This record gives sequence, C-alpha cells and structure tokens, in this order.
Amino acid sequence: EGVPSAVAVIFFFGLMSVVGMLEGMQIAFFAVAKITEAERNANPWARWTCDLLFGNGGRGLPGFMIGRQLCVVSCFFVIARVTTVDIEDDESNVLGVGDGAQKFFETGLLGALITTIVASIAWQLVAGAFPLQFLGNPITYGLLRICLFLEATGICSGAWVLAGIHKSFAGFQKDEVYIGTAEERAARGHGDKANDAGHLVGGAFPANADLPDYEDDDFDTRRKKISTNIDDLNEQMAEATTSGEKDAYEKAIKLEMNALEKLNKAEAVADGDKVEE
Repeated sequence: EGVPSAVAVIFFFGLMSVVGMLEGMQIAFFAVAKITEAERNANPWARWTCDLLFGNGGRGLPGFMIGRQLCVVSCFFVIARVTTVDIEDDESNVLGVGDGAQKFFETGLLGALITTIVASIAWQLVAGAFPLQFLGNPITYGLLRICLFLEATGICSGAWVLAGIHKSFAGFQKDEVYIGTAEERAARGHGDKANDAGHLVGGAFPANADLPDYEDDDFDTRRKKISTNIDDLNEQMAEATTSGEKDAYEKAIKLEMNALEKLNKAEAVADGDKVEE
C-alpha cells in the first residue's frame, strides 16, 4: 500500500519546486555576492535576504550551503520514492513498454534523470540569468530561513572543521584580497584597466589585452618597466589593510626583484662580462 496517487503527484511537483528553488538560490546567491550592496538591495525582501546571507561575519552564505544540502537530500528521498516504478509479476508494463524499458524504470534512474533536468539544471539556468529576481522573492527568504535553521541544528557541523583544515593547508584567501570589494571595483569602473598586465587577479590577463612582450625592448626600457611595477606594488602594499593583502604584494615584489636580477645578468652576458653562477 502506498499513498494515494493524487497525494503522490502533489508531493512530486511540490518537492520538485522546492529543490528547484534551492538550486536556483545557490546560483543566485553566488552571483549577487560580488555586486554592490546598493545593487543587491533592490526591494525589502532582497535586503532582508542579504542581511541573513552576508551578516554575522559572512557565515550566512556557507551556512545556507550546508542547510541547503540537508534540505535537498531530504526532498530527494521522497522524490525518489515517488518516481520509482515497481509492478507485480502479474501486472502489465507501464504504458505497454518493453521489458528492458520497464527494468530501467524500476532502477530509479528515470526519477534521477527527471529531477536533474526539471528540478536542477533548468532552475540554475534561470537563476544565472536573473539572480536579482531570485533574491527578491519572498519564497527565497523563507527557504533561506529553513536552511539556516537546519544548519543551526549542528547535524553537519563537521563540515566547518573540514573546511577550516582545507583552508589552512591550501592557504586560501578571500577574493577581496585580490580583486577588492564590489564597491572598490565599481569605483574603478567595474574592472581592471585593459592594459594593466600582471594585475593581481589570479595571474590572468584581461581577455581583450595582449600578453606583455618585453623581449623587443632594450635593457634600459625593460629595467624601467620592472622598476615602475615595483614602485606601484610598494604603494599598493602601503595601502593594504590585511595581512593577506600585504603577503600577496610582498610575493609580487619578490617576483619583480627576481626578474630585475635576471635582466641584469642578461645584460652582463650581452656586454661580454662574466656572470657568477
């Protein structure tokens, strides 16, 4: 005996919608995390949602990720049961399909395929295109509250410990250390200068800029460029507010100093002088 068919259908579509919202919220929250506070707070619901997400020392967003996972897993248990087809030996196959297709239905993979497309990918695509609309939805605020409550129960508190260990070993830093806050980027015109090669953005150059080519310059020009980079880095390090920022600038300065030393040796070789190994 199972639940009535009508109740099963209601559970199916209801839980699929909940899972879809949670999947979309995940994408939307990460998308709006890098925009300014003024842009995020488009309406009261968006402002209340952001207060939960980005308040309390920034623990709201990772807390949501933990609670969201608990909520999604719980919903999937019920959805899997609803979408699993199991017939008796004396019953005919569903929709008259062959025995091979019927065996596939009974594995539960059909339900997994449906939920992946309908309750996951589709919602993520929509949220990626319209993150602010997700942020200002009252249902988003309600589900966020539920997820934070589930995280607060401590069922998966071990995730915080493992994440802290991983961070210590890998030496992770917040994005703001490298690219600044959303307000700082907005003050620079939403991004780095097109020709600001070597800017501390993970070692990548702007897509619309050519890679720097110093090989065609003479030694004096190349030395001047390296010295300018060192001066700029020293100025930025003096304005740094965190130890992570200062460490990043110190490492960059060391790289520039190494480049200057190699340049001097190359010039000495070119002049016919003997370079000490």
